Amino acid sequence: MRELFLIFLRLGLTSFGGPVAHLGYFRSELVERRRWLTDAAYADLVALCQFLPGPASSQVVIGIGFLRGGYLGALLASLGFTLPSMLLMIAFGYGLIGLGDLPGVTAAVHALKLVAVAVVAQAIWSMAQSLCPDRLRGSLTLGAAACLLIWPSAMAQLAVILLAAVMGWRLCSPTRPQSADHLSLPMARGPAIALLATFGGLLLLALLPSGAWPVHGLELAAAMFRSGALVFGGGHVVLPLLDAETVRTGWVSQEAFLAGYGAAQALPGPLLTFAAFLGTVEAPIPNGALGGILATLAIFLPSVLLVLGLLPFWVSLRANHGVRAALAGINAAVVGLLIAAFYDPVLTTAVSDGRDAAVALGAFALLVLWRIPAWLLVLGAGLGAVLMTR
Repeated sequence: MRELFLIFLRLGLTSFGGPVAHLGYFRSELVERRRWLTDAAYADLVALCQFLPGPASSQVVIGIGFLRGGYLGALLASLGFTLPSMLLMIAFGYGLIGLGDLPGVTAAVHALKLVAVAVVAQAIWSMAQSLCPDRLRGSLTLGAAACLLIWPSAMAQLAVILLAAVMGWRLCSPTRPQSADHLSLPMARGPAIALLATFGGLLLLALLPSGAWPVHGLELAAAMFRSGALVFGGGHVVLPLLDAETVRTGWVSQEAFLAGYGAAQALPGPLLTFAAFLGTVEAPIPNGALGGILATLAIFLPSVLLVLGLLPFWVSLRANHGVRAALAGINAAVVGLLIAAFYDPVLTTAVSDGRDAAVALGAFALLVLWRIPAWLLVLGAGLGAVLMTR
């Protein structure tokens, strides 16, 4: 167990580059070097995690931890991988609170907001190519974006995702996956069903109106659980979900939100630890470190319950045509969610004049055409902004 925790702690400290890069690091360390899984078993686990809502790389960590050490192994692996970026995001939140009025910090925050424009634009560009390959799914994407531009709320996002699932189930025809079963699952179905029932019960509680919660800590946990349960299509999709939960409710300012999102691109580990920053800087109590830890636990809890709950059912689930067709519709809709968020709050908050637009375009070119890593771009933009104010 100690070895399992330390291996994933090291990966959490060194895995820069986002979910796709994380999966490459995992394969190199755990398949090629340590031979904990075969290539086929690793591919099956990755396929399951890409099928589920939530951060795929963190879910792969949960699955590998469970395969190596049961429930405790899953928790230790997840803790090791998440802890470094969570602590860094909490520290950044404290720094922004304490130093936010200094000229250099103000300039760096603005630079991070412009980098966020480029990062979200790159995410839309790459996701649209893979998730909207035909007219039907392209129409679902644009329809979802239009709906959320008119009705920008958390409940509207949930309604769009559910409607897209129904339309995908009825209209989409995804290609059939390979039928081979490579993943050995040391887990009975009884505990798995209990975990899925727990997920369903918590999601129903999280969907209660905000006035139902007697203290803000429960309201914060419910908001983060909702977001973690609906992040289809990758970590960037959490941006519109968390914006609806924290900025539009008045808990976090738009400027701080985008600065934290930009800073998250420079860190190793999972992007969803952005929630730790939001819990730290939010106005209502609990905030600070306690708020950051609570937000992180709540946003990752759906992934733990779903991965461990669905592992025993994966073989039959991945072969079901209706399930895969519904997922195709959902994936198209989440690109629309990201387009709506790209307009508001990303563009409307970060870009105020032609010079800002030019900087954002340059950052986009560096990311897409020159393949500059996002973390390097974030560090360069922040440092450059600070130096220019001196």
